Amino acid sequence: MNSPQYQGPGPYDTPQHAVPVPPVPSPRKPSRAKAWVTHGAVACVALLIGAGIGSSGEADADSKTGTSAKPGPTVTATATETAKAAPAPTVTKTVKAEPKKTKEAGPASTFSGDGEYLVGEDVAAGTYKTAGGDGSFGCYWARLKDASGEFDAIIANNNLDGPGRVTLNKGEYFQTNRCQDWKKVG
Repeated sequence: MNSPQYQGPGPYDTPQHAVPVPPVPSPRKPSRAKAWVTHGAVACVALLIGAGIGSSGEADADSKTGTSAKPGPTVTATATETAKAAPAPTVTKTVKAEPKKTKEAGPASTFSGDGEYLVGEDVAAGTYKTAGGDGSFGCYWARLKDASGEFDAIIANNNLDGPGRVTLNKGEYFQTNRCQDWKKVG
């Protein structure tokens, strides 16, 4: 077998033809301040680009559909500072109240079905009517010449089972028991 024999270094393998390789410097770590500035600048640029893309996309979508963007809910914070002011002076205004014109007070023209009344002072003179008794016992009335309570003071009296009328004269007393209200009719 014929194999070439190693004969030593060739013309290019000689040390005189070797290219010197400079030594590799060890990698330097950048300072922290420079790293923050670099990363901060990159973040700001990315934010601006993203905002630009986002707002241009909304404008394009609105122009294609022909609608305008509806604003979303907004949050408003309000701070109120209460100032303490001096109390306002009290203004007093005197107003003269004029009474409403009313019918002159006088004897009543309607009265209860129980009691004793002086005609002309407590009740007005005239003809009165009642619907009758207010219970099952009937209605009693009496015209009296005085308030003595004596039997001979009775001018006229009656017991009603239904409606009734009586004419009262000024100066007389009128006594009524268990009757509905009396109302002047004449």
